[in-house]
Amino acid sequence: MRTTYALLRHEARLMASLVLWAARRTSGTGVRFGYAKGQGAMMSGFAFMCVVETVAVSVLLRNWPAVERVVLVLDVYTVLMVVGLHTASVVHPHLLTPDALLVRNGVRLEQRIPLDAIKSVRRDTRYLHDKVATAELDVPVGSQTSVTVELTEPVAHFTLLGRRREVRVVRFHADDAPDLVRQLTAARELTRA
Repeated sequence: MRTTYALLRHEARLMASLVLWAARRTSGTGVRFGYAKGQGAMMSGFAFMCVVETVAVSVLLRNWPAVERVVLVLDVYTVLMVVGLHTASVVHPHLLTPDALLVRNGVRLEQRIPLDAIKSVRRDTRYLHDKVATAELDVPVGSQTSVTVELTEPVAHFTLLGRRREVRVVRFHADDAPDLVRQLTAARELTRA
């Protein structure tokens, strides 16, 4: 039951992201750092293929109108979900607030990292991640991360379905990684002063 609730909540948040995107708004306050550019072409291609599949299946099922309507509803919902996955990444950027860094991945993940728990931050481009150690959290976009944050103490990470684990290293992608590293370093120095 808890799993079903988590998945329904995730889908509702995807649909809410479509509304935010249509209104040209983003969620949260703070300095925003986007990460969706690296997946835009792939997600657009995927959405296009879903639309082509919708049209093809409608043609194939034209002699069975009841089945065609059911499949059409499912196909349109699938297209909305694919578009929602990308728009969620656009409207939920990483955020740098006065006391924390929020690492996000659409509506699936929002990892809060207190600035005073950051040991080091660096630009570190990595591709094709293997299975990570239990104390590491990788948040790739297009199989790539560009920023590594090491922590002085573990922070709790909760998966989409609510499982908890402690992480000491967080790797994620940002479209402008040098600027994120520079501003995060400056914000850390301000909290220490």
